[in-house]
Amino acid sequence: MKNNALIVILILLIFFVISFLTNILGPIIPDIITSFQLSIGLAGFLPFAFFVAYGVMSIPSGILVEKYREKPVLLVAFFLAFAGALLFALIPGFSVALLSLFLIGLGMAMLQVVINPLLRVAGGEAQFAFNSVLAQLFFGAASFLSPQLYSYLVSRVHSGSNTGLLAVFDQLVPENLKWVSLYWVFAVTALLMVVIIYFVRFPKVELKDDERIDTEKAFKDLLGNKTVLLFFCGIFAYVGTEQGIANWTSQFLQTYHGVDPATTGASVIAYFWGLLTIGCLLGLLLLKIFDSRRVLMLFAAGAIVSLLTGLFGPVDAAIYAFPMAGFFASVMWSIIVSLALNSVPHHHGTFSGILCTGIAGGAVVPLIVGGLAELVGLRFAMLFLLLTLGYIFSIGVWARPLVNNATVKSLKELFA
Repeated sequence: MKNNALIVILILLIFFVISFLTNILGPIIPDIITSFQLSIGLAGFLPFAFFVAYGVMSIPSGILVEKYREKPVLLVAFFLAFAGALLFALIPGFSVALLSLFLIGLGMAMLQVVINPLLRVAGGEAQFAFNSVLAQLFFGAASFLSPQLYSYLVSRVHSGSNTGLLAVFDQLVPENLKWVSLYWVFAVTALLMVVIIYFVRFPKVELKDDERIDTEKAFKDLLGNKTVLLFFCGIFAYVGTEQGIANWTSQFLQTYHGVDPATTGASVIAYFWGLLTIGCLLGLLLLKIFDSRRVLMLFAAGAIVSLLTGLFGPVDAAIYAFPMAGFFASVMWSIIVSLALNSVPHHHGTFSGILCTGIAGGAVVPLIVGGLAELVGLRFAMLFLLLTLGYIFSIGVWARPLVNNATVKSLKELFA
């Protein structure tokens, strides 16, 4: 099929928007806690509401794509995100926030299922690996920029003598809830995506066997396989770790070091996502040289050291250590997924759907940390992440893939 540059650009934009809407929750949690006078335990339900949607919607989304095709699913996904963001922008409150985040999470889960097969067809199979890495760079760029936008809006809305868009936000957003202006941005962004997608003509996507989801025999076969369950737990642990750090770091820095969450706290989270993206590029190089299991163990150990430094070091060390945890987390998703798919000989599409439901770890782990924080304080509650990181480290020990990642034996091969 001929390459379709417009569709590739649209998919890269979708990756950007997914990240833009998804990874802002961590920086704004301290504001939500203050604005709605929440306990840390209750605040843990915010990421839960968002990421539990992945557990609910990942496999049904695959079935919807096969039945209705890509464009209708994309339109519904962004409309759900628009509805969720607009609902909270109009009626800011804790209970509304939970419903809003769940609706946005449903939309993001649907998008994740659609875009990779669409990228393969639109960009061509020969360019799929390159385009996938490029998509991750767009994803990382949005993760870095959205906390910066949050800092900008919080510092400028209701600052006096605003003009243009900021003056509009002054009218729309209560003075004590400046951060809600972000959700107006999210609503407009999602609505624009609905309009853009409506007018774009999509190529026909023929799903490969390893992209299809079979909810009958294949599903039962895989759920009876211990290896499948172990790797599901790996994805659960990874996303739980990623979101546990991203969602609670700003609150931790405010609680224990008096750091302003709207400036330094948001910057730390931005660099967490930024270094996670940069680490992906280094990971690509390391995977050409070393066995992926060894790389996974090395980076898991680095993440453990970074987490402990952030939790128990002085503020200057913590500000650098938490972003470094993002750097060390960078290769974990791709390695765990590749080891998983290379450890079973068939039903890869259904297996991928099962793995995607493991994204619900981003719902459960931050909730557990929030609950423990009520009992022992946030510093010791975040030590729970040592369990998830320890499990990720263990994958490098027990994984036995049917096919190992290809490595080079010389620098000449590396750059050939």
